[in-house]
Amino acid sequence: MKKILLTPFLLCLALYCLAQKPATANTDTIKAVGIIKNLSDNALLDVVQRQTFRYFWDFGHPVSGLARERSNTSFDYGNEVVTTGGSGFGIMSIIVADSRKWISHEQAVERMVKIVNFLFKANSFHGAFPHWMNGETGKIIPFGRKDDGGDIVESAYLFQGLLCARQYFTANTPAEQRIRDVIGWMWSEMEWNWYTQDGRDALYWHWSPNNGWAMNFPIHGFNECLITYVLAASAERYPVSADVYHRGWAQSDFFKNGRTFYGFKLPLGFDYGGPLFFSQYSFLGLNPKGLKDQYADYWEQNKNHTLINHAYCVDNPKKFKGYGENCWGLTASDNFKGYNAHSPTNDLGVITPTAALSAFPYTPEYSMKALRHFYYDLGDKIWGEYGFVDAFSESHNWYAKSYLAIDQGPIIVMIENYRTGLLWKLFMSCPEVQKGLTKLGFESPTIAKK
Repeated sequence: MKKILLTPFLLCLALYCLAQKPATANTDTIKAVGIIKNLSDNALLDVVQRQTFRYFWDFGHPVSGLARERSNTSFDYGNEVVTTGGSGFGIMSIIVADSRKWISHEQAVERMVKIVNFLFKANSFHGAFPHWMNGETGKIIPFGRKDDGGDIVESAYLFQGLLCARQYFTANTPAEQRIRDVIGWMWSEMEWNWYTQDGRDALYWHWSPNNGWAMNFPIHGFNECLITYVLAASAERYPVSADVYHRGWAQSDFFKNGRTFYGFKLPLGFDYGGPLFFSQYSFLGLNPKGLKDQYADYWEQNKNHTLINHAYCVDNPKKFKGYGENCWGLTASDNFKGYNAHSPTNDLGVITPTAALSAFPYTPEYSMKALRHFYYDLGDKIWGEYGFVDAFSESHNWYAKSYLAIDQGPIIVMIENYRTGLLWKLFMSCPEVQKGLTKLGFESPTIAKK
């Protein structure tokens, strides 16, 4: 019997799924949005990015401006729940919207001031934010029975977005100075070294004032958490040493791979690469082009991970309906039973649009084929007011009615990185990030030469 490795992510996912009821969102409805015929590729990308942005703009929490966890309430946690990591993705989408003039610059500044002022007063734990917060009060909403404190992975996704905002809103005005100042204060007060659990050689995912280190999830790679180590090494007041990266992140049974799948070599991670968000969440800001360390070339890692996922769906060994050259992409999402991290080794017949669409920088031709199929062939079932719904399964005749912040955000951001590299340029321009990457032994053409 094959041994199953329970990574911190998979343990968190298991706890999350156990805590929730099966999704009942199909009793809800989505607002139908018309399909525009005969769009060019660029025009279609415009339509998809802009429509998806509405999740963060129109549906953003009215008090905090942060991103709601999801569009439906099937898990009984109500409309007040905002998500920390998804809000980081949402902040990056506001930058995209401003740069593309879907909103005015004044509107973007106003929303960002609201967001940073709210975050500055919200619950934090040694500088780290919780996974979920009440969007009206800033008080923690527990993610699990013992997960009622700081979550440094979610906080890393948030700071990835906040640092981009700090680099983007540079005008010499009181409002934009306020944005930069508050982000700077929160960034400086994030105690990354606290989350080594008394100086151990790894970062630990959670700490709670009520439960201490009871969750006890060391963050080992390779998965979606690389950005956490990069930011922890980049901190100026409370950094971690390079040893924490090399002895913590880079030491596990599922870090190095080196095997070939469907003709593509996978330097790191699980066989077949795992769910596609592994090559997306950390790389919304962290530019993988030319990014290398002693373990991998991260462009090769992410591109081959995506190509393996695509090739698996084309091969379709389980013969699920709909899979093929134009319909691919396995990652974590809602499904007909609830929620799961779909991948070639955990394939339930569920395609998640964000998987292929957030892979645009790596596989633009394959991603465009998927986008045209999703929009023109399946649009009457999966296209709505906030873009594409979270997932679907033609084999089970199941089409989600839900949208999730952590899935909508990467669509906007990674398509923009494919088109202009905007968020990559902003994040990689941070002097702290450049120093942190150098400290960990990374090379990148974006790191300023001394």
